[in-house]
Amino acid sequence: MKEKETVKNIIQYIGGKENVKKAWHCMTRLRFDLYDDSLIEHDKVKQLNGVIGEQLQSDQYQIIMGTNVQKYYAALMEELELDEMPEKDQADHKKKGIFSRLLDVVSGVFGPIVPAIAGAGMVKGIIAGLIALEVLSTDTDTVKILDLIASSVFYFLPFFIAASAAKIFKTNQYLAIAIAAGFMYPTLNEAAKLGEISQFHFLGLPVPVINYAGNVIPVILSIWALSLIQRNVDKYMPSVLRTVFTPTLTLLLALPFALIVTGPLGSYVGQGLAFLVDSLFDTSTILAGVVMGGLRPIEIVFGVHHAMTPIALQNFADKGYDMLMPMMFMTNMAIAGATFAMLFKTNSKAEKSIIISATISALLGITEPALFGVLIKNRKAFIGCTIGSAVAATFFATMGVRIYGYILSSIVSLVAYVGPYFPYALIGIAIAIGTAFLVTYFMVKKSDKSVKTVNNAA
Repeated sequence: MKEKETVKNIIQYIGGKENVKKAWHCMTRLRFDLYDDSLIEHDKVKQLNGVIGEQLQSDQYQIIMGTNVQKYYAALMEELELDEMPEKDQADHKKKGIFSRLLDVVSGVFGPIVPAIAGAGMVKGIIAGLIALEVLSTDTDTVKILDLIASSVFYFLPFFIAASAAKIFKTNQYLAIAIAAGFMYPTLNEAAKLGEISQFHFLGLPVPVINYAGNVIPVILSIWALSLIQRNVDKYMPSVLRTVFTPTLTLLLALPFALIVTGPLGSYVGQGLAFLVDSLFDTSTILAGVVMGGLRPIEIVFGVHHAMTPIALQNFADKGYDMLMPMMFMTNMAIAGATFAMLFKTNSKAEKSIIISATISALLGITEPALFGVLIKNRKAFIGCTIGSAVAATFFATMGVRIYGYILSSIVSLVAYVGPYFPYALIGIAIAIGTAFLVTYFMVKKSDKSVKTVNNAA
């Protein structure tokens, strides 16, 4: 089994099992929190079969595996037996900065639940397309059931976030789900929808009435608080009473704290982030397009692109639509265009095969093979994809293109744009691919050693 062999070598080249504090994955990367980053043998990891690229970013070690990452992750967990590994405290282990920890949390929380929200978002897109084409009517039972399939994931998103965050913060998963259940209980949400009262009171303390359906940051903060509360309750609880009274006291403390403190705080933070993005659009749509589109390829390279996910989800929860994800779509199309241009800059059949495969992957929403296998090896090619992304994103921002459900930034997702924004989507794709292709084609010389054979590309 090739995954098992690769994983054994990965473990060896990152310092062995004893050097792994935590491991998880997103859609294309294995991500590690290591005790000693100096033990990583970077060159050897890069040469492994199945590895597209690797990098140490903000104290988080990332190995890009592509779309087969889940197979490698399963083999990794089997080899590490990580769930049974005790947390070790090493005196020489450097403390992570705030940004590093935030990156760990965001990537760790959203990576596992992307399939659910992406699948639901795709269904939303299909529904919108079928209604726009008048294949289905909005008042039919079929549409109601399809909407149930698509909207249920987003409405109950706090449960997904809680279950995923519990693993990151190393707390009981079911207590975490109980916190999410408190946020979603009808007493609170129905009162928020009616808008008749602004707060309840608990032992004289105000409990703000907020609709937490579809919210992200309040749940993450609350599960972090839960982990601290549970740890301290368990620490001081007599062992004979822990089974019953630790969860009891934890819930009695954590859920009111979530409703009174971390929930409202997270809601305000989420709204604040969304406000900053809106302000950028209000200031100048051109500026918004250039900034969002131009930075996106760099964000993906450094593995921090998940930072935009909470803002997009907050937009869906607050406004019912988002304008960031269409820009992400344009970035992926630009990456595909720049990568395809490199096909004409090499005579090697092996390199051409890599480029074609990477281009198709980028069109389907998986950009790491293109970025790490082709573009970042040539500065001009990477600049080409960045320019294409910025230009197309600016066009989208100017035209006000938006999307009404979370969906992967893939050419297949074009169905989600069927309706008033569909012509703009087609033009945007042409701009992104065309601009990136042309800039790359004319900037990169054929004599340049622009693409090196990546024998281990997945």
